[in-house]
Amino acid sequence: MTRTLTFNELRKIKDSLPEGSIHKIASELELRDETVRNYFGGANFREGRSLGVHYEQGPDGGIVELDDTTILELAEKMVSESRQHNQV
Repeated sequence: MTRTLTFNELRKIKDSLPEGSIHKIASELELRDETVRNYFGGANFREGRSLGVHYEQGPDGGIVELDDTTILELAEKMVSESRQHNQV
């Protein structure tokens, strides 16, 4: 399933992740941490790879089209759980 959002929206999700989430996502999906960071806009392709993320320049940092939303869905779940935990 593909999903399109702005680069700024993608970075906001990444910046909202609780500490250690990048590693947790990477471990769960058997990926390198840098591959997950690259998904969120990083550019360390020596240590990680790209996973079907396509960028177009434009307002709000441009448009990002994600071919596979698995990482994004895990990240959104972690952000939601963190917010719920912090409200208690």
